[in-house]
Amino acid sequence: MLNQEIEFVHHKSPIGELIVGTFEGQLCLMDYRFRKQRSQIDRRLSKNLNASFTAKKNKIIQQTIVELDAFLTGQLKTFTVPIRPVGTPFQNQVWEQLLQIPYGQTMSYLELTKRLNLSPNDVRAVAGANGANAISVLIPCHRIIGKNGQLVGYAGGLAAKNKLLKLEKNNTLNPNELPLWS
Repeated sequence: MLNQEIEFVHHKSPIGELIVGTFEGQLCLMDYRFRKQRSQIDRRLSKNLNASFTAKKNKIIQQTIVELDAFLTGQLKTFTVPIRPVGTPFQNQVWEQLLQIPYGQTMSYLELTKRLNLSPNDVRAVAGANGANAISVLIPCHRIIGKNGQLVGYAGGLAAKNKLLKLEKNNTLNPNELPLWS
């Protein structure tokens, strides 16, 4: 029997409809509502936290939405919401490394793999962990691109990824410079 609750709301944002959820006062979920891995991620959270999902807004959810809205309008670069990533030790290691990528910068899957001191053969495992991220935007998996500089894979779709990267580039470049993605 599940003893705890993951409180959540659906939130329509400029990058897509999201599910924002908390567990014990920490954000454990801010993910795209209609992504392909939705049920798999929800099961992982429920199982690992011994919790069921309950539609209910709380202070952390409200704070997350306020900060997300500020981020999406270029008014905020760093989130202050407490987060609780839920995954395997390997997934958590990858997500921790994602948190080290500065605002407005990108990195390839191969570069991320190297930063984790892994073999280039482990790039698919790193990509899989990146894709299992349930706290999108705050854990910036959108900053990972293909080694050729192209946009690849994102739970919210490439249009949402492009929008996030453009936003960050526009807020870090001089006004006379062009963003990398058009």
